[in-house]
Amino acid sequence: MNAEDARDTSLEGRLSRPGVRLESVGNGIARVSWSAELQAQGFEAASAAVRDEVAAALDELKQARVEALVDPDDLLGTRIATWAGLQREGVMRGALEQDGELRDRVVFARLRTDAPIHKSRGFRALLNSFLPRKRAIAQMLVRDAEGRVLLCNLTYKQDWDLPGGVVEVNEAPHVAVAREVEEELGLDLTPGGLVLTDWLPPWSGWDDAVCLVFDGGVHEASLAERIVPQAREIRTARFCTLQEVHSLCADFTARRIDSALANLDSGGSSYSESGRPR
Repeated sequence: MNAEDARDTSLEGRLSRPGVRLESVGNGIARVSWSAELQAQGFEAASAAVRDEVAAALDELKQARVEALVDPDDLLGTRIATWAGLQREGVMRGALEQDGELRDRVVFARLRTDAPIHKSRGFRALLNSFLPRKRAIAQMLVRDAEGRVLLCNLTYKQDWDLPGGVVEVNEAPHVAVAREVEEELGLDLTPGGLVLTDWLPPWSGWDDAVCLVFDGGVHEASLAERIVPQAREIRTARFCTLQEVHSLCADFTARRIDSALANLDSGGSSYSESGRPR
């Protein structure tokens, strides 16, 4: 990350660490950056200099927030920001114009109210901010007495799928699947045990995800008559034969359903990848 060594006039009054620049970008908000020369010294030296500057900005200059914008491809810059105690907050798309193009930047920041990083709570928060987070999807396998499976015709894709959806942050998967079924179909169903854990690789613009399939039990076919589809996401929903499952669903969804049904028959649970048992 390139930076001028001179201090922004709004924060002048104290000497900046060599190679580190601090500028005001708002009321009580400062942005820290560092020179290529400092970064070339390695992440330990650079992160120590940036960490000291961040601490001074928060403690001495009474800034409420210190942030840094790092090129997503700059792995060393990412390490420097992290070891300086800045928590990763996300990606700001088109944050800067460079060579006539808008470029993304990863936003790192530290607040004056953040727990000290030498304390366990502060260190855990720092780790939590940049460790990988995987999307979780919870689905329900609902059957009728004839062995048919409840499928949804979704508005945002052509193929059919099991009822369910994305697990929200800090939401238990079994709570998520019951919520999704109630929101999207108007059905109050209590999920049973987990019958399949299926990993989905990156596909068609989606990142990878873990799909958890819960047993939705066996119901009368008349259950389908009580369905009230959420118009924004569900065109219709109905019980389908296994032949229809393979006709209406994407191949990996059909494999997932096959694996889940096999586990129900055996009374167990298993792990698969795109529906293929491992």
